[in-house]
Amino acid sequence: MIQSFTPKRQIIKVKGSEISSVLDHITEEEPLDISISVPSARPKIFNKTISITMRTPGADLELALGFLFTEGIIRNMSQLLNSYPADNKINLELSLEDDVDLSRLNRHFYTSSSCGVCGKASIEALKTFVPSSDKPALIVPRGILKTLPLALRKEQKQFAATGGIHAAALYTTQGQIILLKEDVGRHNALDKLIGASLLDPNISTNDHILLLSGRISFELVHKAAVAGIRCIAAIGAPSTLAIETAEEYDITLVGFLKSDSFNIYNGANNIS
Repeated sequence: MIQSFTPKRQIIKVKGSEISSVLDHITEEEPLDISISVPSARPKIFNKTISITMRTPGADLELALGFLFTEGIIRNMSQLLNSYPADNKINLELSLEDDVDLSRLNRHFYTSSSCGVCGKASIEALKTFVPSSDKPALIVPRGILKTLPLALRKEQKQFAATGGIHAAALYTTQGQIILLKEDVGRHNALDKLIGASLLDPNISTNDHILLLSGRISFELVHKAAVAGIRCIAAIGAPSTLAIETAEEYDITLVGFLKSDSFNIYNGANNIS
């Protein structure tokens, strides 16, 4: 079903020899200014912009929380005192300085919708604390993996309307969907997903499969590692650094996932 929340534009459609003027649903993209306020005697810390990202409007709190968490600025929800959304802006009021890693704010973030790591000085600057886990490996049935691409497509409401948006979703090892977020940016979709899981204490990211609609970059694997995710599957291909990061954090990594085939790049023993 075409979604009413996607904006429409008049376009010229060419199909064979036929030319027509039609209303088409278009993926929305607008900037979001993410800023934080920290109670402090130092005014320079108050109301500091930490990121300007191009995103699909909606779930801005989840996006901001997921970003702060995966960048290592906050560690848990107790550090959030309040949130103040506005037009293409959101300010998060955080707890006192000793609870917040302000050293993570020494660099300026600007992220486009296509690539979250563009412009960052070095990969090492992205490294944040990744929690260790003593849980046994997450075993994922091969047959369940093959059902996920079609299951994801059925849940991608905005993609069905526009054909131009990414998704990140959590599934159980039995193939049941837990949570899905869509955004014009791949990293934003994952931040929204992680932020939503932080807001819901009933969602445990480390017990579920993360499914991505596109390719797998280093940043997506790193964000997943920070969130404790132990299995990533994607419709697209991983980069070399994404594979190396999955190996470093012992994350099962599956790419080129289709209904009849997929590639395992790490954690083959965890696919039953």
